[in-house]
Amino acid sequence: MSAEKENLSRRDFFKIAGAVGVGSLLGQTEALTAATSKPNQAATAATKPAGNVVPTRPFGKTGVKVPILALGGIFDITSNQLLLKQALKWGVSYWDTANSYVKGKSEEGMGMYFAKYPDQRKDVFLVTKTGGRDAAKMTRHLDLSLERLKTDYIDLYFLHGVRNAADLKRDGGQFKAWAEKAKSQGKIRFFGFSTHRNMPECLLGASKLGFIDGIMLRYNFRLMHTDQMKGAVEACAKAGIGLTAMKTQGRRSRRRGAETETKAKLVERFLEKGFTSQQASLKAVWENPDVASVCSAMYKFDVLAANVAAALNKTKLAAADKRLLEQYARETCSGYCAGCAGICESAISRAVPVADVMRYLMYHNGYGDRDMGRASFAQLPAAVRRRLAKIDYSAAERRCPQHMPIGELMREAAEVLA
Repeated sequence: MSAEKENLSRRDFFKIAGAVGVGSLLGQTEALTAATSKPNQAATAATKPAGNVVPTRPFGKTGVKVPILALGGIFDITSNQLLLKQALKWGVSYWDTANSYVKGKSEEGMGMYFAKYPDQRKDVFLVTKTGGRDAAKMTRHLDLSLERLKTDYIDLYFLHGVRNAADLKRDGGQFKAWAEKAKSQGKIRFFGFSTHRNMPECLLGASKLGFIDGIMLRYNFRLMHTDQMKGAVEACAKAGIGLTAMKTQGRRSRRRGAETETKAKLVERFLEKGFTSQQASLKAVWENPDVASVCSAMYKFDVLAANVAAALNKTKLAAADKRLLEQYARETCSGYCAGCAGICESAISRAVPVADVMRYLMYHNGYGDRDMGRASFAQLPAAVRRRLAKIDYSAAERRCPQHMPIGELMREAAEVLA
């Protein structure tokens, strides 16, 4: 491949940047966004490199290869049909959704697409999730998802938001039995779970279960360097479990706080190389071959185009680039919740889901998605929301490896998310 073709992302990024403005691009979430959701000249121009689609990797022991970039469907897909069509053209054929996303409009939107283009269903690795924790509810959710998605099978079915891998062994192994039955009925091909909390423990536990095919986990430049996370990812790879990374930008929960000099160096360094710090965050994850795919909420064409450009770019991050990312992670760690919920939550006298609240603040403050942050917060029990700002978090703060001002952030959550 020529140097010109290998540097697709540099050319495509500056086409997009010229159309919507570098400042606008750098300020958005999960990659790069623009002011329009319609295909503009810059977005469609990225299709010009003929024959180039997102690369694929094996997904664990399943025998299936998936694109290294997955479409996260946590938005109203009923009004984004053209985006699905373009995603497939660029090879983004791993589509992720959930029973609960946007009150069903995410699944319904994908179903609209499959109803119009039924021959393309076979080209999509389709993932959806259930919040159910008993066989009856999981079955109801699965049947509803099949109906909404206008398909007779799901490629990968997740338990949504698992907090502890030990929970997967409770009740006499009901989850294993349910998964085996759903597979035998042809309703699902593979089974697994997603998790935002206690990631190393969840992954290590799953690697010993013997019936987990895939896991979606929070994984980014802030989390990947710990010995615990490295060991857990390696254990899953040895067990043949396919891994999908989410929350790959490592955005912070804190609303305030000055940016560091390192951040400025990162932006300058990566722009000189032809990609942004957001794209570099994706590339940092892809450099781990044990991670099959990165799931990103690409709800606009420019986000999709920029992430595809990053996936096509062959440039590796240099050792100095990685050191800068690690340094930035250390300098700003007090604003980022690592999800090690068992440490802080066990130190609090009253039950408070600290890690979950931190994630809702991340949606609100880090991603700028206030609606998602508030909607997620509203699902907490009313009693928990009322006492959130009244509890003494000093013991939890002393234990926090990230040195987060937990009390301050919980009070902020009670104010801005209510």
